[in-house]
Amino acid sequence: QVQLVESGGGSVQPGGSLRLSCAASESMFNMGWYRQAPGKQRELVATITSTGTAIYADSAKGRFTISRDNAKNTVYLQMNSLKPEDTATYYCYARRWPISDYWGQGTQVTVSS
Repeated sequence: QVQLVESGGGSVQPGGSLRLSCAASESMFNMGWYRQAPGKQRELVATITSTGTAIYADSAKGRFTISRDNAKNTVYLQMNSLKPEDTATYYCYARRWPISDYWGQGTQVTVSS
């Protein structure tokens, strides 16, 4: 049973930073983060493959940085210059080759003054 363990969510003021982490119980081809705000659909934030190819949503470009430690099966999301519209539940995502997808339980990020 694949497990994804997330950490790092919380509350921060606008302009602040947070770092999310997600550790998988085994090696994954692709890992990343999606988010879902109340009343909205889940949307991509960023993903990164085991070879380092990263994809970002337009809303994340220039503010968020995704990285991973393959030895630890862990993906990180450094979020800077946070805005109130970044408030959402952030879900860790992982894909095991070729097409088995897994989701974390979600971690809340709240950006408010």
